[in-house]
Amino acid sequence: MNFLRNLLASFLALVIFTVLGILVFVGIIGALTQKEPVKVSEKSVLHIKLDKPISEVEFNNPFAELDMFPTAPTTIGLVQLKEAIRNAKDDNNIKGIYLEAPFVMAGMAATEEIRDALNDFKSSGKFVVAFSEFYSEGGYYLSSVADKVYMHPEGSLELNGLSANLTFFKGLFDKLDIEPQIFRVGDFKSAVEPFMRKDMSEENRLQLTSMLNSVYGNVIAKIAESRGIAPEKLVEISDNMLVRRPKQAIEYHLADELVYFDQVVSALKTEIGIEEDEDLNLISYEKYKESFSTYTSSDNEVAVIVASGDIISGKGDVNTIGSEKFSEEIRKARKDDGIKAIVIRINSPGGSFVASDVMWREIRLASEQKPVIASMSDVAASGGYYMAMACDTIVAQPNTITGSIGIFGIIFNLQGFLNNKLGITNDEVKTGELSSIYNMTRPLTEQEKQIIQNDVEDGYETFITKAAQGRGMDVEELKKIASGRVWTGSQAKANGLVDVLGDLETAIEIAAAKANVQDNYKVRYYPKQQSIFEEFMKELEGERSAEMIKEEMGEFYPYMESARKVKELNGLQARMPYEFRLN
Repeated sequence: MNFLRNLLASFLALVIFTVLGILVFVGIIGALTQKEPVKVSEKSVLHIKLDKPISEVEFNNPFAELDMFPTAPTTIGLVQLKEAIRNAKDDNNIKGIYLEAPFVMAGMAATEEIRDALNDFKSSGKFVVAFSEFYSEGGYYLSSVADKVYMHPEGSLELNGLSANLTFFKGLFDKLDIEPQIFRVGDFKSAVEPFMRKDMSEENRLQLTSMLNSVYGNVIAKIAESRGIAPEKLVEISDNMLVRRPKQAIEYHLADELVYFDQVVSALKTEIGIEEDEDLNLISYEKYKESFSTYTSSDNEVAVIVASGDIISGKGDVNTIGSEKFSEEIRKARKDDGIKAIVIRINSPGGSFVASDVMWREIRLASEQKPVIASMSDVAASGGYYMAMACDTIVAQPNTITGSIGIFGIIFNLQGFLNNKLGITNDEVKTGELSSIYNMTRPLTEQEKQIIQNDVEDGYETFITKAAQGRGMDVEELKKIASGRVWTGSQAKANGLVDVLGDLETAIEIAAAKANVQDNYKVRYYPKQQSIFEEFMKELEGERSAEMIKEEMGEFYPYMESARKVKELNGLQARMPYEFRLN
């Protein structure tokens, strides 16, 4: 009896402790999220420090500054950052922007959107000043838009062109006795090359070279315009890496002065007309975004539905586009009479062919009832393009990576690995010749290979046919620019795969105009963010484990990520032909 009484008492104490713990935890969240209203002082300078990854929309972690959760994720949202710059343009208390961007953790298209926003800010007559101890290629590209580019006297600047480095796994598979059985359509569908080659094919080298030259041509043109340097001279500087040290940056007019931070502060004080002994009002982007509201009162809504990450079936998560969840968002927007137009914001290298087709259908249904515009971010290729081609109009940045109209499939034959490396053998019985067609413990028969190849070719014809219908092109004409080939936004525009070169705001304006609400509308972003508690707990689970793995793996982490993604290649894939980093 005493035992039961003690057990009950312990259980009751545990329940009370848990409830109290939750209440305290919620109280902490409430205290962290209840911020005092931010007031911008006169003669302030907006400080934009890009020291976090740039995501399409912002994820705010209320615990970021607490030691108890040092690795919980925080990003800078492209949408929110541009809104802050736009608001600062008309804010009389903001006299200029101090930009600190040694590295920009974003793709070239997103970087271009930030750069355009800063250029627009300058049109108000206000200044932009950039300073950094060192500039990466992307960091300098963004910072070159500034009226003044300052460098640390002992810093460095990288301007030596772009490169794409691909990782190949064939040698590893040979050593492990693993045979990738590959099925694809098109000379340029090279997503499978890392599994079947030790180097690039000539077709892949051609498209990569063409794409990099297109992107870098745009980069050179924009820097040349901002810095007043002839493009040919910039190409010479880049090709020969003539600028590495600060004095060389001054000599070739890539930077204006070599200074320390205190000298930058003095220069900013001079710019806004205050005395040297007065305090400089530097307001951070994080604080400034809390000082204004973007709320618009209107019954007409343009819904921006963000699709970012690899495309998979199911609900997906914060890092993937789940066809089930995305389709639900499209359906809700289609049926909502208050939503007059839809913008699909795409940042995806593709993924599952079936999942892409599921979302294509929902986008097509929506486009029959209201305008649906595609806005391409850094990447909208393969499955990402599959989504875009269902829209009325496609808007891309010149540096967007898009196209890659093609599909592939892989089935790994693990027989050699299991038999020869691990001593594991398999045997089987079946009711028909094709009952075990997707068995990975033996090689496929010629009949099985032909069946899978036929499925891939059928999928490609579906992709091509729907793309041709969406673009109003002849199928045979489209095939000339398809075949899995990747293009930049500029190239895609010339080839008819893209309608307009512009940013997200361009797409929103087109959507509003097509819905005839251009003079009275508001913009909302979907999917709606979950509560801070829900987002935090989800992110803590996934991101904390990812951070721990990154810490352990170090520079080998990208290779592990590539291997991990092999597991996700279920079914036919409409995926970009490679993953690479522009350096």
